[in-house]
Amino acid sequence: MERKPDTQRRTARRRYEEKHKEERKATNGTFSTSIPRQELEEIVSFLKKYGVTKVDLIREGYRVLLNQTKTK
Repeated sequence: MERKPDTQRRTARRRYEEKHKEERKATNGTFSTSIPRQELEEIVSFLKKYGVTKVDLIREGYRVLLNQTKTK
C-alpha cells in the first residue's frame, strides 16, 4: 500500500503521535481478542440499534459481573 503524500498537517500529526506514544500506552489499553464472525455481527448490530458503544458494553458488563461476584 502506497503512503499518501506528506502535508504539513500529516507531518505534524506524525510528530505528535511519535512524541506522545509512550504516554498513550501508559494510560490506555486494549483487549486484543477474536470471536466468531456471526457473534460479532450480532453484537455490532445490537450496539448500533441501541446506540451503545463497545466501550460502554465492556464497562457495563464488567460492573454486572463485579456485582454478581460480590454477592456470592
